[in-house]
Amino acid sequence: MNPMNPHLAPVDVPDPALLSRVQELCDLTDPYAVGPAEDELFAAAMAEINAWHSARSPFFHRLHEAAEATEATEAAEDTARSAEETAPAGEFTAPLVHANFFKRHEVLSIPRDDVHLHLTSSGTTGQKSQMFFDEWTIRSAQRMVARIFDRNGWITPDQEVNYLLFSYQPAPDLKLGTSFTDNYLCDFAPARNVEYALRNTGNGHEFDPFGVVAALRRYAEDDVPVRILGFPAFLWFTLERMRAMGLPPLTLPEGSLILFGGGWKGHADQQIGKDELYGRITEQLGVPSERIRDTFGSVEHCIPYIECDHHRLHAPVWSRVFIRSTRTLEPLPYGEAGYLHLVSPYITSVPAQSVVMGDLATLHPGEECGCELNTPWFTLHGRAGVSRNKSCAVAAAELMKGMS
Repeated sequence: MNPMNPHLAPVDVPDPALLSRVQELCDLTDPYAVGPAEDELFAAAMAEINAWHSARSPFFHRLHEAAEATEATEAAEDTARSAEETAPAGEFTAPLVHANFFKRHEVLSIPRDDVHLHLTSSGTTGQKSQMFFDEWTIRSAQRMVARIFDRNGWITPDQEVNYLLFSYQPAPDLKLGTSFTDNYLCDFAPARNVEYALRNTGNGHEFDPFGVVAALRRYAEDDVPVRILGFPAFLWFTLERMRAMGLPPLTLPEGSLILFGGGWKGHADQQIGKDELYGRITEQLGVPSERIRDTFGSVEHCIPYIECDHHRLHAPVWSRVFIRSTRTLEPLPYGEAGYLHLVSPYITSVPAQSVVMGDLATLHPGEECGCELNTPWFTLHGRAGVSRNKSCAVAAAELMKGMS
């Protein structure tokens, strides 16, 4: 463990007597530990967090009571599926809450005075998820990110880097989860310089493609690595702009790292395949494929899912991933597409320990990846259905209209 990063420091649950197994689970230092002991600990932690929210949230208490009538049946079905090796082992029972619920309701399991951080999920338009975090919840999630960074060797306190953030430049009233995350990720290596693709104009944000190109050209001439964070669509449009301008390829310094987050929502018609995108990055910026990683996360579920060097989104030890039928919400076996269902007992502030996302995905056993990680991994297939709801990526994409 890297002792110099404060985000790896210990953090305590709000009530050690009631949440001892949650503490034990979140204290696990190997991000991808897997086995019967970890599954048993996870199930115990889920039981604790369900009891925690049931005692503190009238909404979740009613939901939990309604779910208890079907738990025995579901557990038996899960055991049968596990024995047949057709689905992930262990359905860690918790009532399902759809992520869209948090766009219309503020549901807390803590007093307002204990709210340490308030984040929203969307930009200047569209419905917003209002998520509230106590100190334990947000620090615990940050420690998970730090442990994955540490495992990958990405915490470099003695190595300055130049940052290029394809996200929103901070503003006094900005509470977007994507902006918070990208700025937090700058804590793992000291900054020599920081540039934003979405510039604060004083009346909103605007995408600045020429400023981004100029920053990349400066960074290529510097002697420190570059870290590029944020929406992949912005970088793709930047690469297209560079090609249209007839600019020769750049070679960013050795050790440069690209971490995507936010997806292509709102620009699905222009989305390109991962292999093509990563190939173009290597061609035009000189960053090798293993130093380009996509991520997945949301304000409703802050567990970090970060690609391995084979570009698979593996579940870390602190969460479990399931796929739910779009028709019945029943759990599906490996390889079948359905709603992405994310489960983790880390969150004490809001009953969001079992969230069904609007994303379609398939789940695969760890051994099908071929990397050194053994936890299951999932592939995203886009958003389910057509909705007027807009995420951060959608709002950001609107700023790119006419610029590509």
